[in-house]
Amino acid sequence: MDVKEINDVYVSKEFNGQTFTHKLPCELYNDHFENAKRYNIPHAQLIIADIPYNLGNNAYASNPSWYEGGDNSNGESDKAGKLFFKTDENFRIGNFFDFCTRYLKKEPKEPNKAPAMIVFCAFEQMQMVIEEGKKHGLLKSYPLVFIKNYSAQVLKANMKIVGATEYAVVLYRDKLPKFRNKGKMIFNWMTWERDTTHTQVHPTQKPISILKKLIEIFTDEGDVVIDPCAGSGSSLYAARELKRPSYGFEIEKDFYNKAINFLAGVDESEQKAKENGVQTIFNFL
Repeated sequence: MDVKEINDVYVSKEFNGQTFTHKLPCELYNDHFENAKRYNIPHAQLIIADIPYNLGNNAYASNPSWYEGGDNSNGESDKAGKLFFKTDENFRIGNFFDFCTRYLKKEPKEPNKAPAMIVFCAFEQMQMVIEEGKKHGLLKSYPLVFIKNYSAQVLKANMKIVGATEYAVVLYRDKLPKFRNKGKMIFNWMTWERDTTHTQVHPTQKPISILKKLIEIFTDEGDVVIDPCAGSGSSLYAARELKRPSYGFEIEKDFYNKAINFLAGVDESEQKAKENGVQTIFNFL
């Protein structure tokens, strides 16, 4: 399995009057999180993950991608009746929580330092996530709701009220997790703005701005962030920008390669154009 460190970020710390500089870890593994032991990664202050929504063959339903060019008059595209990911059917929620509770930091004695998990999931999965968390010692939780000003369900816009929300669950063992609110009240709902500044390389890619906000709330600079279902690598990207060491797992080779490019700042469309011998105006500037 491939292992890639994608980083050019350095951090400095002072100790006994001296300044020490080292590279900030940002590592993505083309492997299953169940094989984490072979990589000797540290325990996390925050585990953040977007688990499969188990949409099955209707993953692209209500989305224009179901049809060629987003137009139903063109007929169905190659995404019609397909899963988002081949690995969705093999996802085991119990194994996922086994990993997460193993790699979360231990409960500290001091207040306001406990670790946490954030699990993005479908609305219908929230109770299942909460109950599975309890089975693994994550006895407490609360929901997060994200409100969009757009919807992917455009094909249903004249038929029903369309979905324009995303959901997540914050889970922790007993003590309230580390909380950095900077003196402001934080509601359990947040605005979800479309990410127009970063390339989308994954169907369920989360906006960097949302991920950075959550990471800032539950961690300090230098705290470890782990994503067992890294997908696009956007959580690692956000953690790196905030100077948090980050580690992620992505089992699908194609998404892993795209995530590596995303983290390295490589534009997929421009790279494909070069591979095909296509020149853009930027090649001549």
